[in-house]
Amino acid sequence: MKAGSINVWNIAPLFKGLGYASMVIVFFCNTYYIMVLAWGFYYLIKSFSSTLPWSTCENEWNTPNCLEIFHHQDCKNTTMANTTVGSGNLTCADLSDARSPIIEFWENKVLNISSGLDEPGQINWELMLCLMAVWVLVYFCVWKGVKSTGKIRLRSRETASRHVCVMVCWKGLYSSHWQRFTPTLVLIILLVRGVTLPGAYDGIMYYIKPDWSKLEEAQVWIDAGTQIFFSYAIGLGALTALGSYNRFNNDCYKDAFVLALINSGTSFFAGFVVFSILGFMAAEQGVDISQVAESGPGLAFIAYPKAVSLMPVAPLWAALFFFMLLLLGLDSQFVGVEGFVTGILDLFPGKYYHSYKREIAVAICCLLCFIIDLSMVTQGGMYVFQLFDYYSASGMTLLWQSFWECIVVAWVYGADRFMDDVARMIGYRPFPWMKWCWSFITPCVCMGIFLFHLVNYKQLSYNNTYVYPWWGEVIGWCLALSSMLCIPISLLYKLFRAKGTFKERWAHLTTPVWGPHHLEYMAPDIKSLSSLTPGSDDNKVIIFESVM
Repeated sequence: MKAGSINVWNIAPLFKGLGYASMVIVFFCNTYYIMVLAWGFYYLIKSFSSTLPWSTCENEWNTPNCLEIFHHQDCKNTTMANTTVGSGNLTCADLSDARSPIIEFWENKVLNISSGLDEPGQINWELMLCLMAVWVLVYFCVWKGVKSTGKIRLRSRETASRHVCVMVCWKGLYSSHWQRFTPTLVLIILLVRGVTLPGAYDGIMYYIKPDWSKLEEAQVWIDAGTQIFFSYAIGLGALTALGSYNRFNNDCYKDAFVLALINSGTSFFAGFVVFSILGFMAAEQGVDISQVAESGPGLAFIAYPKAVSLMPVAPLWAALFFFMLLLLGLDSQFVGVEGFVTGILDLFPGKYYHSYKREIAVAICCLLCFIIDLSMVTQGGMYVFQLFDYYSASGMTLLWQSFWECIVVAWVYGADRFMDDVARMIGYRPFPWMKWCWSFITPCVCMGIFLFHLVNYKQLSYNNTYVYPWWGEVIGWCLALSSMLCIPISLLYKLFRAKGTFKERWAHLTTPVWGPHHLEYMAPDIKSLSSLTPGSDDNKVIIFESVM
């Protein structure tokens, strides 16, 4: 469609609410995801020291229970000899309260976490400055947008060869080979170090050995859905916007397979790194792996800092790792902001375009997100972050969004017609399995998990200890419904606004609206793939009619 995530639903204008829903989701995602980058940037700055601050118990934020090194087998009598601790000797009876300096640095220094959502506390000014620096970097890397020569209309077939994800200030770094392979190399080095530590085998077995009883828990399914949908950016609309910059005949079918294999493969490989370190930490403390580190976003800021602290020349490895994390995170943030801004700008007619339209739109987006982010750099910021993470762009909202996307594409627009469109672009028909997935398998799985989660819904908790108050749950559901309700509200609004019988309204509002740039690729017969000639007047079919 050569359009952003809103106008792309001109294939079935009645369901254009899907585009608005994706805009809400990606806006929330842009808002809270950047906090991971702010934390990573904070760790990067703290890495430039002779001794990593999270590796010792001699800091002002450490408690008397801080314990640097402990070998459980050394605990034989009543005291631990030759063990470095934060303050004095600890008896074996005190070990249940012992805390790692890595956890204390994360909770007491970085987060300075309060006791609950109702205690926002003060702003962490160091973290706020890191957040501001990251947003400024995002703005100046995205403000000129994807390298292109026009978004409103393609003037020739040559302009269709625009490249995806090549940001103006980033293209040199992004295209370099070292930036592509450095993350994998760093993970391999950390894995080699991790598997040589005592307890690593137990950690890896804990990772790869399934607990089938967990399949009875709804939270496991919704977490799995969140991971897959979020990591692939499904339902966010960002890939739709970026895909609009591709050549018409780009092999998106092959790209989808490559994306899935690389994404899932990297995530699976990174799990070995994390759990080898968690296994070591569990063996060191003599506890079960599940008790070593908290769940959620804090896991990465506990396991990986522990791994780099065990490396020779630890500050150097810490700086390299968190610099890598910042690069990868910024790459994802660019995609989210680009997808949101592209979708919004596509709504404005060409006559309202001026020389600085994009810069202003990106600035407004970044500023609004930054203002909301200020609530996440307070002492209660982690509780706000988890509200956004669990409700606004979670598996629940993404499953709902993806269900309706499948229904509209497969049953309203038509799975066969969509298969023909893909074939016109890539030159061959995709495997029929894809059509079955769009029509039956994917929508059934999405709705099944969605309903299973609702039936077995449990109150949100943080780190399995703090349960959110009822008003926190209300805020969370408002975040979720702000995107989910876009679909039915937009549908009902368009139906009631249209004229004629219900059948006439449905026929009118589900008729695709093609833009002028799409006409040169229209062909009456999919069998003529080998002889398709873009721009042939005989192949042009157009419907120009406002259905906003």
